[in-house]
Amino acid sequence: MTKLFTSESVTEGHPDKMCDQISDAILDAILENDPRGRVACETLLTNGICFVAGEITTKTYVDIPSIARSVIKDVGYTDAKYGFQWETSGVMVAIKEQSSDIARGVDAYREKDQTGEIISEDLENLGAGDQGLMFGYACNETPELMPLPIVLAHKLCQRLTEVRKQNIIKGLRPDGKSQVTIEYDEDKPSRVHTVLIAAQHNPEWKMTDLRKEIIEKVIKKVIPQQLLDSKTIYHVNTTGKFVIGGPQGDTGLTGRKIIVDTYGGMARHGGGCFSGKDPTKVDRSGSYAARWVAKNIVAAGLAEKVEVQIAYAIGIPEPLSIRIDTFGTAKEDITDQQISKAISKVFDLRPGMIIKELNLRRPLYRQVAAYGHFGRPELNLPWEQTNKKQEIKKACGIKA
Repeated sequence: MTKLFTSESVTEGHPDKMCDQISDAILDAILENDPRGRVACETLLTNGICFVAGEITTKTYVDIPSIARSVIKDVGYTDAKYGFQWETSGVMVAIKEQSSDIARGVDAYREKDQTGEIISEDLENLGAGDQGLMFGYACNETPELMPLPIVLAHKLCQRLTEVRKQNIIKGLRPDGKSQVTIEYDEDKPSRVHTVLIAAQHNPEWKMTDLRKEIIEKVIKKVIPQQLLDSKTIYHVNTTGKFVIGGPQGDTGLTGRKIIVDTYGGMARHGGGCFSGKDPTKVDRSGSYAARWVAKNIVAAGLAEKVEVQIAYAIGIPEPLSIRIDTFGTAKEDITDQQISKAISKVFDLRPGMIIKELNLRRPLYRQVAAYGHFGRPELNLPWEQTNKKQEIKKACGIKA
């Protein structure tokens, strides 16, 4: 029995992704000098304007307009002809401190001196920064233990940016998207059914010429030859042209690409975005921990695929619930309930202990604000470790 599944990605020049990168660049700058800083930073981009707002409590100073402009420049909006330019676009900032009601639930573990300086902290009792439910997922379709459609979609967007920045295909602009449809046979990926690329370009391009360039220098350089065949469908710039793009063509906002950021729709999502949030926010740290758990379960050979759900309440350290679903792919002698019990023994999923174990209070977030937060072996991310697989097997009663 065959079925199709599709995932999409976007380039770093897509306006939503630019917002994610600006928010996370601000977070990184704060964490570099104030690891305990509290950040909930949102960015909006539209024609000629970058607007940064949110709640930030920190003892350091960061130049938010300069950071925003630096990201816009790095992404590639360096020419006014693109409709947005890093030097001439306006930057507006509206920042206030974190709500005292929210801070109260998270700060109970801290001891401060008379000046308000933190003199000690008990990470074991750090309360969750908000309520919510987080999902993690892993499967054995790829070496990254990620679903094949989203892996290929990300790699296509990375390649699209590479050929632009290295001038391999001349006349490309920063905005772009990809979409990959995989045909599954008996729940195993068998071939690429359809590939879609939307690449922003200079007006001089003829679509027949650009289509050929994109297929040869982007698609066929990324997708393994054995997954392509004579029936594979290629779509390039399906409207006929894509000259107006970026913030000129579409308003961008932090947190609007949460499926691109995670598993491409292959797994459930709790609804909270990652970018612009410090790790006391379980939208971020809880989701990273859920991926860490899921990846170790699959790496341990306990299941072919697994989804992990963790739920939290604001101010309470312990998760309200932990759920494991292996979709019937667990080893014959292992149940989902056994795996769930093993996870509770092996992983400490209190927010403070996640922060400590994964060393999350450091600047490492802008690098994942484009092309996915998971399945990035080139970045050596702490939540992508499979360092707990032997402990999980032992907790499930499996001998080494």
